[in-house]
Amino acid sequence: MILQRSSLAPGEARVRNLSAVAPSIDLRYTARIMAERKNTEFDRPGGYAMPRGATSVQREAAADLAEAKIHLFGDEAPPHSSMPLPKLKPAHQADDPDTRVYVGDCRDILAALPEKGSVDLVFADPPFNWDVPYDGWHDGMPRREYERFTFDWLDGCIEFLAPHGSLWVNIPDDTAAECVLHLKRRGLTMINWCIWHFRFGQNRSSSFIMSKVHVLYFARDADNRIWNPNDVLELSDRASIYFDPRTMAKDSNKGLRVPMDVWYGKYWGRIQGNNKERRHNHHNQIPEVYLERVIRACSNPGHLVLDPFLGSGTTSTVARALGRRSIGIEHSPVNAASAWDRILKGMVPREDAGKPHSTAIFGSRRKGTRAKQAAGA
Repeated sequence: MILQRSSLAPGEARVRNLSAVAPSIDLRYTARIMAERKNTEFDRPGGYAMPRGATSVQREAAADLAEAKIHLFGDEAPPHSSMPLPKLKPAHQADDPDTRVYVGDCRDILAALPEKGSVDLVFADPPFNWDVPYDGWHDGMPRREYERFTFDWLDGCIEFLAPHGSLWVNIPDDTAAECVLHLKRRGLTMINWCIWHFRFGQNRSSSFIMSKVHVLYFARDADNRIWNPNDVLELSDRASIYFDPRTMAKDSNKGLRVPMDVWYGKYWGRIQGNNKERRHNHHNQIPEVYLERVIRACSNPGHLVLDPFLGSGTTSTVARALGRRSIGIEHSPVNAASAWDRILKGMVPREDAGKPHSTAIFGSRRKGTRAKQAAGA
């Protein structure tokens, strides 16, 4: 079908082809819906308007979702009965800042810890139930039991959140939706559904290669949360690729932007092989830059960070390096000892640490720039 150029407004032109398929559609009404019109309800420096946005909509829906009767498969399994731990002591501890590692089932440890309602940031990277041979942990539960396990530890973490606290969950495709629904029915507000994208997925031929994990960002109170966007800025495409003078004319953060919700780039790959961050005998290790972004964005120096699945120790390693207090919980004593060794050694040094990077997927659009960059100019 060849469309004739007409005097229709842009929104009307876009529905011309649609009307040929469904002639009953009222072109004028549909064009009013689809037309690109500026939202003047919110203005921002730069001369163009911002839409209300997903966070605003999620904030308004949070109360209703908490009252919704959302039933999930895991609800059919009985909740975990925590074992009493009257003499709870950390297996590893250091001061300045206070850093503690507890060994045991996180559901039992969380029930016994006294810091309820005072944790500024929770980050959780739970077992995925993929039959990974963790030390002492059965990673192949029946689906209903695994979902119940997920709801139990999520509920335990929610109890620890301060009024301004945030909760982050690193989770794969097959459990992301259940986590989102459970957190929503518990009254938390989803701020972002991010994606950690990596280029080195495990090879397979039975389906498309998995190259991502979901990064769920929820807050107890969307209007009263710790949020430090200026601490996690990256180079914008406008500055590094298109050389748009408008981005350098801003009053602050010239050439920079808050990262997008798909995370990738330098240092963001899966930790494996001869990577300097690699801890042997640890599975599914997360890169330090990932936790650095989360901790900088959603906590301040001196704040308390909680990780119920410490694993190789990335969360507490980064938290300690950034001057945050932390509590880590690890099921395996062997893994906890290995993580503690890493925590004391600190983050892996990077020459460009703290410098904003570009995540652009295209090269510079300015003629000669790539040649100059290659020559070191």
